Amino acid sequence: MTEPKTKIVNCPTCNTEVAWLEKNTHRPFCSERCKLIDFGDWANERNTIVGDPLYPVDDDDPDPLQ
Repeated sequence: MTEPKTKIVNCPTCNTEVAWLEKNTHRPFCSERCKLIDFGDWANERNTIVGDPLYPVDDDDPDPLQ
């Protein structure tokens, strides 16, 4: 029987090629460092999803979630 071909993806942070294997716990990232960089980009709103916000924020409202 033939071994299944391993899928290769690029790390979203540094573009390094990464094998999509179960033992790679950081996939699709190449490392914990790249995973944390991506998380920080989302937390600092450098990454966003295009569209209207579900909950509009009024800059004058001291607590927009209430």
